[in-house]
Formats: sequence, structure tokens, C-alpha cells
Amino acid sequence: METIAQANIRPRRSFLFVPGTGPQLFPKALAAAPDIVCVDLEDAIAPNDKVSAREATIPLFAQYPNDGQVERLVRINALNSADGLADLLALLKCDTPPNGIMVPKVKSPDDIRLLDDLFTSENSALRIQVIIETNEALEACFDIAQASPRIDALLFGGADMSAELRVEPTWEGLLYARSRLVHAAASAQIDLIDVPYLDLNDMPGLEIEAALCAQLGMTGKGAIHPKQLEPISRHFTPTIEAITRARKITSTFEAAGTGLVVVEGKLIEKPVLRSMYRILAIADRLAA
Repeated sequence: METIAQANIRPRRSFLFVPGTGPQLFPKALAAAPDIVCVDLEDAIAPNDKVSAREATIPLFAQYPNDGQVERLVRINALNSADGLADLLALLKCDTPPNGIMVPKVKSPDDIRLLDDLFTSENSALRIQVIIETNEALEACFDIAQASPRIDALLFGGADMSAELRVEPTWEGLLYARSRLVHAAASAQIDLIDVPYLDLNDMPGLEIEAALCAQLGMTGKGAIHPKQLEPISRHFTPTIEAITRARKITSTFEAAGTGLVVVEGKLIEKPVLRSMYRILAIADRLAA
């Protein structure tokens, strides 16, 4: 039987943030065709602009209806803030809501359970993506990732995390944190999206970091400019060879009807099979 996590598999290779104070940028971001566009009500918005940003954001999802291609999200303010609560209430009252929300400053699975209960009580279909950017969240990431069936992805908040861990935001300095999140996301069968690469002029550096993230087991990476989307998407797109291998393994497994099969001299068991089905699900969505 297909699990909720499997039912929500889709490409989440790249995302772009749009500030809530710049609604005119939303259609431009959609036209750039990242997998996710997220309207930011948190870090990009000055305290005095929170209300106006919220009021400008809510109508966007009716003006630019969901086409089933680009996932539309809103990054709300922290759950323990008045602005965060106001963001949630506005989204719950919205007749044409986004696909889901990004939740910052999470510290425990209880934060997510509270959200899940709220959405359920309000009959809301909002999905959840969780930003891991605090020491508490890093410690509890395994439980956070499995705190709600609404969770589609974890996002690595590398800038805040480097400050929390007292390290420079280098690959080596944050490797432990990234690796821990790979474990948590894979165990929950959800996506894991890396922090954006902040140097727009260093495209070779972006290529290297995106490749390393993909090799580590992450499934996507944020972008701060449309010109970063192509290399990011390329590194997180299944190759033709990977797709061909996945089709061979799954068809052999289905034909055998047993718990394990041998393909090209290698024993294939169910954990590998789950990975193969995931590759095919993403490939099929991209081909649609």
C-alpha cells in the first residue's frame, strides 16, 4: 500500500524565496520554474512590515492558481511569536491557500504536532516543511521528521546552524549537521533541502556544493537567484542511467513476487526497492 510519504513524492530539487513585501516578484519566480516558490514572511521582512507583507501575500494564491507544477509555500514567522500566529490564522482563513508552509525556529516534535492538530481541527490540507536551524532541532531531528504525516521535507538552515554550532559555514564545518539530517529525512521517507549558496558570482562553488549535497543524500538545494536553478536542478535530477537501473530492478522484483531478487549479480532487498520507486516517481513527474 502506498504510504502518505510516497503519495507526496515530487521533485523538490530547487526553491526560490520571494519576500512578502515584493508580491510583484511572485509571478517572475513562478516563471523561472523552480520546483518550489516560497513567499517569505520571516527573515526577509522588517518588523514594521510584517502586517503589510502578510496582507500582500494571501491574495497571491488566488491570483496565480496552483498549476500542479511549481509548489507554492509560505515561510511563516516563528510559532512562539505573535506574527507567527497571525500568519497561521490568515492562511487558515484563506479561500485559496498555498500548498503548505515552511516553519522556522522549530525546537521539538511537539511544535509540529501542535501544527498538525491545528490543521486537522480546521480541516486544512496545508502541508509542512520544517527548517532545522537550532541546536535543539538538530538533536531532535529524527523525531521531528516523523512528527506528522503532513511533513514533506526538512530544510537545512545552515546560516543559523553555523552560529548555533560555533563553526564557520563551510562544508566541513557543517558536514555533521547535514549528515544527521540525511539520516532523519531518509528514515521518514521525506525530502531534505540544503541551504542556498549565497555567493552569486561563484558558480563553480555552487556546482561543487550541489554535487556534494546530492552525493550525501540530500534531495534539493535552495537558490537566491534564478541563474542558480539550472545547476541545482541538474545535480538533483535522476540520471538516465539511474532511471534505467531503477526500472530494471522494480520490474524484476515485481515479476519475481518474492522479498528479494538478484539483479546484475547483486542482491536487492526492500530498502533498495523503496529508493528505486522514489527515483521513478520523480522521473515520471518530471516527464509529465
